[in-house]
Amino acid sequence: MDPVTIKDIAHALNLSTSTVSRALRDSYEISPETKRLVMEYAERLNYRPNPIALSLKGSSSKALAVIVPQIANNFFSQAINGIEAIAYNRGYHVIIFQTHESYERELANIQQAVSRRVDGLLLSLSSETSNVSHLQALIDQGMPLVLFDRVAAELPVTQVVADNFGGAYAATSHLLQTGRRRIAHLTIPPYLSITQERLAGYRAALEQYGVPFDENLVRYGTFGPDEAGPLVDELLALSPPPDAFFTASDRLALGCLAALRERGVDIPGQVGLLSFTNSQSAHLLNPPLSTVTQPAQEIGQLAAERLIEQIERKHKSTGPSTMKLPTTLVVRESSRALPKLVS
Repeated sequence: MDPVTIKDIAHALNLSTSTVSRALRDSYEISPETKRLVMEYAERLNYRPNPIALSLKGSSSKALAVIVPQIANNFFSQAINGIEAIAYNRGYHVIIFQTHESYERELANIQQAVSRRVDGLLLSLSSETSNVSHLQALIDQGMPLVLFDRVAAELPVTQVVADNFGGAYAATSHLLQTGRRRIAHLTIPPYLSITQERLAGYRAALEQYGVPFDENLVRYGTFGPDEAGPLVDELLALSPPPDAFFTASDRLALGCLAALRERGVDIPGQVGLLSFTNSQSAHLLNPPLSTVTQPAQEIGQLAAERLIEQIERKHKSTGPSTMKLPTTLVVRESSRALPKLVS
């Protein structure tokens, strides 16, 4: 059933919506008898005030909600640093929520955020979020919202992202330039925007170098614990096996590195390894890990700036747009070209 609104109560009791609204707020302007009628009817129909509407009608809370999958992820911790820097300088404080990759937690976090009457939301989708109708409902009710990193193209909101296609294209091209041709791609759930963009960049590089795309070389992770080992085993069992691994996240990078070492696979002697990761210790791994890094802090800063512009200048907004920031390929020992592989 649709939730009961003030208009429903007003219609049923033949009152104006403003009278019902004041009665629910226990205003002195409304007679005790009218208040009693309104309160009893509202209680009978289990009426609950809309927290978004309340926050939009009230004064600014000077608070922004940031909802991310996991703060421990290097990318998100760096993005939050950027968000907080901008928010602090503009007089806002930040409330941080984690979804832990759960759609249900994402819904609960949003509800909690709007109940606290935040002025706007910065959000990166959980890996379980394939339906974004809850975000469309926020937009329809006028809640300022900016998506970053993991976004939804179908939503009419400002979105701030890294150039995932370009980063994956550069990474795959580098591995191909070292002479490798059987490049496995370990990635994350297929319906996430960053997954699709990175897979597209990987495929475009293969096509550019005349290497057929082989879907058997692509494996999708779920952010589960210790999932890289079984995926690596499946790939190594192929004939012929991969001569390189390109992973799409911090977790998969470290899991893949550990799995290959445990199985006695020489990196980069037998296989090259390269990953999307914002880990600041990639150069300390054995071997030092080649990476595609994203401008996480800048993404956070830009997302916060755009959200605050929405909040403070709603009627002068230039409308939704997608802002794409470049990634950086850093080549280290793990993807070093080997003389025997170079044609």
